[in-house]
Amino acid sequence: MELIIQGIIKAFELIISFDPEVLGITWLSLKISGTATFISLFIGVSIGTAVALNNFFGKRFVISLINTGMGLPPVVVGLFVTMLIWRSGPFGFLEILYTPYAMIIAQAIIATPIVMGISLASIQNLPPNLRLQILSLGASRLQMVWILIKEAKLPLLAAVMAGFGGVISEVGASIMVGGNIKGYSRVLTTATVMETGKGNFDIAIALGIILLILAFIINALLTQLQQRHYPR
Repeated sequence: MELIIQGIIKAFELIISFDPEVLGITWLSLKISGTATFISLFIGVSIGTAVALNNFFGKRFVISLINTGMGLPPVVVGLFVTMLIWRSGPFGFLEILYTPYAMIIAQAIIATPIVMGISLASIQNLPPNLRLQILSLGASRLQMVWILIKEAKLPLLAAVMAGFGGVISEVGASIMVGGNIKGYSRVLTTATVMETGKGNFDIAIALGIILLILAFIINALLTQLQQRHYPR
């Protein structure tokens, strides 16, 4: 219990003192995970909506693959991304291994199936006749899709929160493709693992608390956006 209290005190010390290293790690965590979530939002909502609105052979199989991807192990993603961008890999010429760019790619791969699966379920959950009513009023197919996405904005915002939560707290793939390099690719999760391994539990707890605070702030902002038209 004393160790936890020390960690909480250390967290507030690091926050209040505006420790440059902690601020840099926090900003990099937010930048990497935010970019990965934005990429996953664009890809996930697009594909999820397309699958939900179209009937084709093997649709249930595709949905099963998407739902399976929602539980994709980060270490597996890290392994395959590392193999692809390794010096002898097919994308080795990009020379992005152990860089923030590799971490963004890995995190985007992790978040995309989460956003995709929730988006698909959100569009499918809308009344079946709604799209027909929209088209009958003279809307184009593109306009119809946009209106359906707006109708499903509450669960879609939940998809964003789930995707962001999945990558901001991810550690396995980030270490594998980012290398946990100080001042370059070290984020809150990888720094926490490193400090724990070194036995600096007070600093590790402090970094964990900062990570929780960061996740809460982002999700609180998204929740305000999600619930702004509902009574408090």
